[in-house]
Amino acid sequence: MEKLKNTNELETNKQLDFINILKSKYEDEYKKTGVRKTYYIQTFGCQMNSRDSEKISGILKRIGYVETDTEDADFVLYNTCTVRENANNRVYGRLGYVGRLKKSRPGMLVALCGCMMQESTAVEKIKASYPFVDIIFGTHNIFKLAELIKTRLDNEEIGTKHSDRMVIDLWKDTDMIVENLPNDRKYSFKAGVNIVFGCNNYCSYCIVPYVRGRERSRNLEDILEEVKALASEGVKEIMLLGQNVNSYGKNLDKPLTFAKLLEEIEKIEGIERIRFMTSHPKDLSQDLIDVMGRSKKICNHLHLPLQSGSTRLLKIMNRRYTKEAYLDLVERIKKAVPDISLTTDIIVGFPGETEEDFLETLDVVKRVGFDSAFTFLYSKRTGTPAANMDNQVDEKVAKDRFDRLLTAVQESSSKSLGRYENTVQDVLVEEVNSQDGSLLTGRLSNNMLVHFPGNQSLIGSIIPVYLKESKGFYYIGSQA
Repeated sequence: MEKLKNTNELETNKQLDFINILKSKYEDEYKKTGVRKTYYIQTFGCQMNSRDSEKISGILKRIGYVETDTEDADFVLYNTCTVRENANNRVYGRLGYVGRLKKSRPGMLVALCGCMMQESTAVEKIKASYPFVDIIFGTHNIFKLAELIKTRLDNEEIGTKHSDRMVIDLWKDTDMIVENLPNDRKYSFKAGVNIVFGCNNYCSYCIVPYVRGRERSRNLEDILEEVKALASEGVKEIMLLGQNVNSYGKNLDKPLTFAKLLEEIEKIEGIERIRFMTSHPKDLSQDLIDVMGRSKKICNHLHLPLQSGSTRLLKIMNRRYTKEAYLDLVERIKKAVPDISLTTDIIVGFPGETEEDFLETLDVVKRVGFDSAFTFLYSKRTGTPAANMDNQVDEKVAKDRFDRLLTAVQESSSKSLGRYENTVQDVLVEEVNSQDGSLLTGRLSNNMLVHFPGNQSLIGSIIPVYLKESKGFYYIGSQA
């Protein structure tokens, strides 16, 4: 482990050198032209991708780029998702647009990264159909961005023909975790913190382990150092991120539980709220439940993907828990944290799903009382075992079940979402309301939105708000 740590530190220094080389180059250009280079990032997919984009933005800003909100920029990057095939199609659509735009901006650089780039078929299609793309990298080497830009610029300077200028740097997997590179947070008062990368679960419908690689946990000391630094900068709320946060620490030289990590973070002064996602039910321990019950800082919200209420289907999905185990887990969580807000993910129409299987899912929804659920119609994902399974469910049948599930979720959530009406609750004020500039928008501990009149100076503060009226998935309130 010490050897790996030294390797990671050397890589950090190497990449900082590339950042400084480009910074010097672009600063010289700025002195001549008086114009800063601009960049645009479009992020597809999950919070892990959003966190990666913050790191990318941090590197680009350190180099000397200025962010813009249009693809008419000097550097355009798409951070891709591939959890569903229509996500790929969205990227191809953007490439068609930016390709036309690039014809009028010959100096523009176009880059692609993220999960979609870990698929060889997607990369081959881009090489054949979108040869104007300059840089392609994946999920394991975000930290190399400055080096890749430098390589692409060097290719042009030495006269490499256009078809050979494309820089492709893709890794199948890695055990490297490169720390202490720049990042650019969207909010000054809340931040995401990666604690574990990759996934070892191999659910039969999911492409993530194939594109994000095997699990690797960050060292406790590195995480605590980052959180302390965030607290010193005024961050009040952190979101601990991982494909499965509950398995944090298992691959460390000195194994550590996620529950213990939370206890250590709770001690850090300045941090007032702790969130985390995503939790896999099979790894959510009683120790973690006990910590949640005792904690003064862990938010009153848990996202606990169900996927199906049928034990038979859960086995085929390779989820490694049963309907009964899930319900028992929920019961223990509610006992420790009586007012917990539970949300979930559910797939409808998984191969072989029968009406009886679907009714088992409806039963769990009614018994748990989820505040909300992300519901998905199953679609084949090339590269996963489920894509080759027999008994694919008829589209009309799946759609009918999806509609029935949505109704059940709405009925369940309507009973619980208004439970704070006519009470005063603490709200982290996040921003000016996008639709009504006279209102501020913030979040309760349970992650629900609240809109209320207030001064912009309150943004970033945690304040008491009287919740006057529930509108289903948000409240209308006033300062208490």
